[in-house]
Amino acid sequence: MFFSPMAMINAWASGTKPWTYPDVEKQVKEYALLRMRMMPYWYTEFAKYHFEGTPPFRAMSLEDGFKQEVKVEAGNVNLEENPYAEAVSKEIKDQYMAGEYLLVAPMFTGQTQRKVILPKGKWYDFYTGAFVGDGKVITVTPRLDKIPVYVKDGGIIPMMPALLHAPKLGEKVDLEIRHYGEKANEYNLYDDDGETFDFEKGQLSWRKIKVERLKNGQLKGSISQAEKGKPNTIGKVSFTFMTK
Repeated sequence: MFFSPMAMINAWASGTKPWTYPDVEKQVKEYALLRMRMMPYWYTEFAKYHFEGTPPFRAMSLEDGFKQEVKVEAGNVNLEENPYAEAVSKEIKDQYMAGEYLLVAPMFTGQTQRKVILPKGKWYDFYTGAFVGDGKVITVTPRLDKIPVYVKDGGIIPMMPALLHAPKLGEKVDLEIRHYGEKANEYNLYDDDGETFDFEKGQLSWRKIKVERLKNGQLKGSISQAEKGKPNTIGKVSFTFMTK
């Protein structure tokens, strides 16, 4: 059975206790709130799917740096020397990319640990910002309340407060913009009124989020101004640099 946080969220929302996971109501609520907090990121990724055709959820084979064509030699395989050797014998179906920056590796029932294949390039823990690896296979032992999620170097994740309802028409929402890793980067954040179909008439905007490294080595974040006459649902903006 696949350990799906969304199944748990739906059970929690309907008032039904997920009997196979006793005492997880708190974790279910936290996932529901995290889903709401990440709404600016998901909204943008689905907008990119609508306007550009980029799937918000995609197989690892579509991610740059993830290679499965490594030839496996006879005999024992040293995964430290060749971390992709394990990936060539089967299609990787138990981890996937979520949006531009996130790698999700769900747990299955009965698992207490699992292996995660990281593409080439630096990857960081979503929850802590800590570096976890570069083009290697890692073994993780997460708690029940922490589905393994990793962010590629330079990842920019816009987040909002954990509201119990969708923002109302014309309501401004504060943003916390998280940055992971060391790489300077840019991200186009989508915005519309969130309720009508006026985006089909051009009533939408793309706000450029930029993280740059200053001469003193510090990272600095900024976001472009709202376009005149276009939707602007963004309130106060703060930046959190997750990787210390």
